[in-house]
Amino acid sequence: MPHRTGYCCINSTLAKQKITTGRTLRQASFRQDTKLERTSLLTLQNARDLVTILKWNVANNVRVFRIGSNIFPWFEEYQETDLPDYQHIVLALREAGDIIMASGMRVSFHPDHFVKLASSKPEVVKRSLNNLHHHNLLFDMMGIPANHYYPLNIHVGMNFTLEVVDRFIDRFRMLNDDTKTRLVVENDDKANSFSVKQLFDHIYMKINTPITFDYFHHTFHPDGLTSHGAAHLASTTWDCTPLFHYSESKNLNEGVSGNPRAHSDYALNCIDDYHLNIDIDLETKAKELAWLKYQEMI
Repeated sequence: MPHRTGYCCINSTLAKQKITTGRTLRQASFRQDTKLERTSLLTLQNARDLVTILKWNVANNVRVFRIGSNIFPWFEEYQETDLPDYQHIVLALREAGDIIMASGMRVSFHPDHFVKLASSKPEVVKRSLNNLHHHNLLFDMMGIPANHYYPLNIHVGMNFTLEVVDRFIDRFRMLNDDTKTRLVVENDDKANSFSVKQLFDHIYMKINTPITFDYFHHTFHPDGLTSHGAAHLASTTWDCTPLFHYSESKNLNEGVSGNPRAHSDYALNCIDDYHLNIDIDLETKAKELAWLKYQEMI
């Protein structure tokens, strides 16, 4: 069955022209930016460059794209409305949203691994909730509907125990409604973490949070399921076209030794969609170049 693919966060072709959504400041510089003027300017540049990247995507027929999470540098340290250029930032993000909606592009966010809703540390939980609400606000600022078609993807990010499950569900219920409606959870790649089966049995069955199937992660933690079986199980949890993640081994593809979980620059194999109607984020280091090469291959 045909599937759509896309790339994640950085457009390396445009980055050579200094077009990026990841401008930031070092911590010391941020601390000196007491009026948030430089932080605001960098955020505005990031938002405007997101528009440029999305226009490149449309021109090149990219219909699946993960937006980078660093549009607002140090967003944990202030309210978005505190930035002097806030209204201009909103206008730029709304233009980005207009491009997304007019083109039919599917976009998502994947906050970093520091988001741990099930942590036993209150300060980590507080930061995690704030992080997710910030990403939800970004979707809102772009005018993107609150549903799983435009997902906010996280990991449980902790070892599997029933206590961790309970904490995750309790913290999920602390999220605002739109953030809950956007949230999806992804299988992990370590044997003591959350597999597709464990996410299905202990998270989805209790709070109906869809499961993002990561092909590569599953090879390290199959938990008794074939890749075919895990993909089909995950697909049943979605109320729209599922969005999955795909990458390949850097060690195998590039003949190097090192971390077996490292992602390769390119995808060298045609993705088996197991006869499912799915969208796929290519988690390849060569970003849009890998996506372009994959289009030639298929």
